[in-house]
Amino acid sequence: MQIISEFNEFLREYKVIGLAVAFIMAATATALVQSLVNNIIMPIIGVMVPSGSWETATLDIGPVMIKWGAFLSSLINFVIIAFVVFMMAKIVLKEQKVTKK
Repeated sequence: MQIISEFNEFLREYKVIGLAVAFIMAATATALVQSLVNNIIMPIIGVMVPSGSWETATLDIGPVMIKWGAFLSSLINFVIIAFVVFMMAKIVLKEQKVTKK
């Protein structure tokens, strides 16, 4: 029974349950942001793309095909997720400026 008490102490000391909850919430938030970008933001940008399909938008330079539509989607996802994480950190830490410690 010693191993069970050590495991319980490990869970409490390193706050593993809280970390697991945060990981699950982050995965869910990522899916939500991806849906926002793919279903709301990118269709608006898609209107500006001549073919109307931003996912397959490419730039052909000789034999090289640059898939800028997929990259743009990933970039927008990253910016939104980074901003949400920043705002959450600011609220949780209750500081005027989030600083490196």
